[in-house]
Amino acid sequence: MVGILGANSVSGGYEVGNSLMFNDPDTPKLTRTNSSGGNRQVFTHSFWFKRATPGNIDVLFQAGTSESTNTGFYTVTIHGGDKLFIGGAATSYRQTNRLFRDPSAWYHIVLAMDTTDGTADNRLKVYVNGLQETSLTTNNTITQNLNTPVNENGKVHQISGNQIANDFFVAGYLAEYNHIDGQQLTPTSFGEFNDNGVWVPIKYTGTYGTNGYFLEFKETGTSQNSSGIGADTSGNDNHFAVTNLAATDVTTDTPTNNFAIMNPLDNYYAGATFSEGNCKIVTGSSPSTFVTSTLGVETGKWYWEVKIIDKAGGSDDTSIGVQGGVSPGATDQIGYNTAGVQLRSNGNKHTNGSNATYMASQDNDDIIMVAFDKTNNNVYFGANGQWGDGSGNTDESNPTSAIGITVSDFVFAALGDMDGSDTCTYEINFGNPSFAISSSNADADGHGNFEFAPPSGYFALCTKNLAKYG
Repeated sequence: MVGILGANSVSGGYEVGNSLMFNDPDTPKLTRTNSSGGNRQVFTHSFWFKRATPGNIDVLFQAGTSESTNTGFYTVTIHGGDKLFIGGAATSYRQTNRLFRDPSAWYHIVLAMDTTDGTADNRLKVYVNGLQETSLTTNNTITQNLNTPVNENGKVHQISGNQIANDFFVAGYLAEYNHIDGQQLTPTSFGEFNDNGVWVPIKYTGTYGTNGYFLEFKETGTSQNSSGIGADTSGNDNHFAVTNLAATDVTTDTPTNNFAIMNPLDNYYAGATFSEGNCKIVTGSSPSTFVTSTLGVETGKWYWEVKIIDKAGGSDDTSIGVQGGVSPGATDQIGYNTAGVQLRSNGNKHTNGSNATYMASQDNDDIIMVAFDKTNNNVYFGANGQWGDGSGNTDESNPTSAIGITVSDFVFAALGDMDGSDTCTYEINFGNPSFAISSSNADADGHGNFEFAPPSGYFALCTKNLAKYG
């Protein structure tokens, strides 16, 4: 299965511990200016990317600050209808026919350059998930022995954003960023196909060259040093400066453990706005419907949290819950049938079009807890560390008051609103929070980072847990 990465659950397999979430509106970037020259003709980029916003222009990497000549400018971008583009200022080098539109997927991209090669097609090789891209919209000849600005002394090298116009910043996640100065490598230096035919990371064990680096995003500082988010762990100490990125942007959503986020492709009726790596949702002002998560479940027990940022103007406008299937219309709310249930901010539950008392009301800054037992089709809600009792109170230490749903297929986490003229704002945490956590609780298998401890037997919604329990 090339394109969507599942779980790397093989015992002893290489684990990627962290990724870095880039939130486009924040203008986030990592930058470094080379203090010495390297090989401007031969180099390799290898990185993993999970897109948050299909249709966005994501400038993933850029070297140089002049668009006047190809020797002064080099960029790697996803644009032009979600295609991968690599080019200089005057000439596009390569553009794929492949589209990068799946927000549930981790893509491994390798760009291997050798402008000294006598065969024009071999001067830049593009690989996605272990396979070379040969179906190309653009395949222009790169001048033999061209000196690019990559690895050039004094040139700014930037991850995320167009440094010339200060726009087109990345919306999504980057992980395992290797840059090799002086070698044109193949993907097998960085990954392999596992027993299920899924492309997974392996540890790169080669050399890096003068201006090479390895960004693992292990640290949370904002300085350009070994304690910073942009720390180089290759041994070269080619650290990157950090702009508009914070400790909360370092996450454990990685190519070896892919966490659920909210799905911008399920937004036809809802008209919601997605940000913070699709963990922050602002609902549409006109519809009263919902959006769903990228990962659904058909068995097992699952836990996640939702922080209410703005509950809109009414007493019952929030809509937090689960639903079997995507939104079928602009006025179909979570729980419009027996395959879903929502919790409203007045504490009522809503399923099959009917309301009933469940727990106490909620307000802005409250953290709603959701425990979903798909094996038995039961849902439980709580807030701020206590669970609803089914009679209008939030005072239980464990989830005991089940809300039953009737569904045999996949069920998704869902967020929406009940107000057709206002918006609700949420930040959802499947174990990969976009907001600060004060107490840091993982599930029983050590996955996820939650404000409150998941109930016994419930797990974070990620591919490692899905491989074991789903």
